[in-house]
Amino acid sequence: MSPSLISPSFLLLVWLSLISPVLAGVQEVWWNITYVQNASPDGLFERRVVGVNGTWPPPLDVNTTDSLVVHVHNSLDQPTTLHHHGMFFNSTSWMDGAASVTECGIPPGGDSDYVIPINSSGQWGTYWAHAHASGQYVDGLRAPFLLHPPKEVHAYDEEFTIVLGDWYHEQHAILLEHFLSIANPGGAEPVPDSALIYFAQNASYLGPIPGSSPHPVTSAVGFNENATLPFQPGKTYRLRVINTSAFAAFFFWIDGHDMRIIEVDGTDVEESPIDLIGITVAQRYSVLVTARNDTSSNWAIHANMDVDMFDKIPDGLNPNVTSSITYSSSAPTTDLGFVDAYHDVDDVSLVPTEKIAQPKATKTIELEVVFDTMDDGTNHGTFNSVVYNPPHVPAILSALTLGNNATVEQAYGPQSFVVEHMDVVDIVVKNGDAGKHPFHLHGHKSMLVGRSEDYTSTDPALNPPIMEGQANPMRRDTVQIPSMGSVTLRVVADNPGVWLFHCHIEWHLEAGLAFQLIEAPLEAQQHISQVPQKVYDHCEALGRPISGNAVGKASTTDLEGLKIGPFPQKLGWHSKGIGAMAGCVLTAVLGMATVVWYALGGHISEEEMEQEVKEKISAKEKRGRFFGLFRRQN
Repeated sequence: MSPSLISPSFLLLVWLSLISPVLAGVQEVWWNITYVQNASPDGLFERRVVGVNGTWPPPLDVNTTDSLVVHVHNSLDQPTTLHHHGMFFNSTSWMDGAASVTECGIPPGGDSDYVIPINSSGQWGTYWAHAHASGQYVDGLRAPFLLHPPKEVHAYDEEFTIVLGDWYHEQHAILLEHFLSIANPGGAEPVPDSALIYFAQNASYLGPIPGSSPHPVTSAVGFNENATLPFQPGKTYRLRVINTSAFAAFFFWIDGHDMRIIEVDGTDVEESPIDLIGITVAQRYSVLVTARNDTSSNWAIHANMDVDMFDKIPDGLNPNVTSSITYSSSAPTTDLGFVDAYHDVDDVSLVPTEKIAQPKATKTIELEVVFDTMDDGTNHGTFNSVVYNPPHVPAILSALTLGNNATVEQAYGPQSFVVEHMDVVDIVVKNGDAGKHPFHLHGHKSMLVGRSEDYTSTDPALNPPIMEGQANPMRRDTVQIPSMGSVTLRVVADNPGVWLFHCHIEWHLEAGLAFQLIEAPLEAQQHISQVPQKVYDHCEALGRPISGNAVGKASTTDLEGLKIGPFPQKLGWHSKGIGAMAGCVLTAVLGMATVVWYALGGHISEEEMEQEVKEKISAKEKRGRFFGLFRRQN
């Protein structure tokens, strides 16, 4: 075959075979990311959304013996990316889809091929795909992503995917402008306008129930009360529950049925009975549910938002969305209403079925979460009082092009941490904020080796020591931390590249609550030849540099032009404040003295006052403006 006749698809398949010797097959999908007008998934308000191929983004179902290639065309008027949440992308972090970290983004009209080497990753379970640029997943670009091994650990008859999400009637860009505004110094996040629940099976969404009148743009999908799960008596079902929200956590349960957790964020666990699941943004749980033998009633499915996270609950918001399990279309639906109390899942106590011993930590990164009004009047999230700002050069390209200087943290800008290959890193996150936060580390699944209810306490019941020497610690990729709580995540640095760690509440990521983990950059440089040319072409099309430090310079210290801040306000007395206070005090003293003087009869006549003013004006004219430097010319 002539080189000029070799197609990009052929080269892609050859490359896949080289990086994945055990490749059994390639599943390809083509996504045209575009705006879809007049969509209304909640049936309450029509708006423009970000969709795929002119409709709601479709589910992705892939066998673990295959590799997935998503061919993306960007029909938006701004750059976009696609992130497959929870996937490792071993030594190919430029496929991770985190804008400004692993790529610049696909420019308008551009194309990209995201290769997810599932068959060589050792991963299976429940994941999801979403945009990781400009908050586009808030506007709709999000979908379930399931990986099916040849044989599942747990037995069941059938499965469904349950997608939870919050929904806004306003565009993300407008909401973000209001959120990061001096008019919102307290940092109140935009509260969703509604909650969504919908279902998928076998790579397709379940349609609306008969007799309903869904909105035409999303008529192929059943949402909320217009959707149902069809159960058959005696069958055991696997329900994969995914929270695709921008902000809202949910409490999920099913009336009249028991649940047993069997998977958390792609980690199979021993069966664990649970009455309800607290599921925060980006988390996934699989539960087994055995159907009833009695078909005289259908049963309500509940997904209630955690409204404690909202500064204010709007009058029109219904935070408690319901759907149903249907045994018979003619039977009534039983809704038992609210539960006595909500609770979170004790994830630390869950036991993975695949046993991996806990290694000893060699490095620690300590982070304290603080939200505060900054010196520019806006409210931002920080780790250790530092706001994350994305670099001009995607950090992965800096790591690949800086040579030996790639190990210098300063070259990547603030909130960048460099670790060596096979370091065992403890990431200790202390939540000093009043709200809960779900944190996600790209490219890894973290071991949970410590949780604290109050990291400031000396009471070991509230702030226990790290659980060292566990034979089989729980592992997940997205961890929620309550207010004043802390968590210690142990990560083995076995995946050279650059990985983002961030709060998965989209508003908090945009407010700067993130850092970059620069992992084994010298080892990562050994794979530079595998970077697709499109990664560089897209940066150049967007006017961004493709090598050097965070601003494109061959330096570890010169970061001129890189956005930093805003910074926390400096409390206490400073020179300007002292001067202002002195002026106020002097003015007050003079005013009081004047009052006393007048009371004692020390006033002067109007003629005397006029003469005094004339003399001051004359003296000023003689001095000239600016202390005599410039004199008025006659």
